[in-house]
Amino acid sequence: MIIGVPTEIKTREYRVALTPVGARALVEDGHEVRVQSGAGLGSGIDDQAYREVGAEIVDEAADIFAASELLVKVKEPLEKECARLRRGQILMTFLHLAPAPELTRALLDAGVTAVAYETIEPADGSLPLLRPMSEVAGRMAVQVGAHYLQKENGGRGVLLSGAPGVPPGRVLILGAGVVGSNAVRIAVGMGADVTVMDIDPARMARLDDHYGNRVRTLMSSTHALEEEVPHCDLLIGAVLVPGARAPRLVGRDLVRRMIPGSVVVDVAVDQGGCVETTHPTTHDQPVYRVGDVLHYGVANMPGAVSRTSTYALTNSTLPYVRAIASQGLAAACQKDEALRRGVNIHDGQLCNRPVAEALNLEYKEYRP
Repeated sequence: MIIGVPTEIKTREYRVALTPVGARALVEDGHEVRVQSGAGLGSGIDDQAYREVGAEIVDEAADIFAASELLVKVKEPLEKECARLRRGQILMTFLHLAPAPELTRALLDAGVTAVAYETIEPADGSLPLLRPMSEVAGRMAVQVGAHYLQKENGGRGVLLSGAPGVPPGRVLILGAGVVGSNAVRIAVGMGADVTVMDIDPARMARLDDHYGNRVRTLMSSTHALEEEVPHCDLLIGAVLVPGARAPRLVGRDLVRRMIPGSVVVDVAVDQGGCVETTHPTTHDQPVYRVGDVLHYGVANMPGAVSRTSTYALTNSTLPYVRAIASQGLAAACQKDEALRRGVNIHDGQLCNRPVAEALNLEYKEYRP
């Protein structure tokens, strides 16, 4: 199979979808790997590193798209990339289609088969390809929030650790999954006053067992949100419903009650956001104000730590890429139910139920 790796063109997206280690494994499997020139530079990987393992370097993205049977990316295709997709081609990448009707329609019209990293889901409900980026984003969320809480960056001038005789900053984390638990890890390490809200008692019990009285856990409810949100310095949205649009937990009126100069970091923004006032931003213009509250909505946070993120992501994606390349999509999906769940679009049909429900489109289960 011919596997293509184009350069990511999303604003300040420095990750690459395949490392030389992955390229070598695919070449040894008997496949052709074509990498666009410069695709790995943002992650500290030069073209020569790919050549040395048998990959071909191609100058133009158009040639990568035209020749590849399997396209491997990091982020969703932008408009000019969608125009290059074709029927019968397989695309593997993060898609997050539930809040993206225009992208969904473009992929349906192209006839491409689109496999979303974030919906590859084994029977235990884990999300192995989303997990490494969720771990990175959760850890970054506190770091980013601490940065923007500084007065010169637009915040209220709070140090999360506090100082002798001065209380620490208050961090409220919505969601105790992978993003939330990693945010807790960093916030506790920085010495913040940390509260976590979730609807899963088991998740909160695990945090309580691990951190004891260093973390306060609360069952999420409208009442609890109204009590906690107005008093936090940093609000981190870390809610995920696999494939579906993120639930809106914090409304505009509640945001208005937040402390002037406080910061919202909504990691769920790529699934629509769990705070009503958040919308996607870029690394070029990462923050904006709603009233007196600073909002950070970068939808590709891990791209800022591209080398770490690239290697963490490709460690997880490579086995699935190899399976599809060696067996074909249908056979690979017959052997692996988790991979079958990752197929969001096939032959002009929407194959993911939560996405179909979010966009009010017809759903057709993919059965190879």
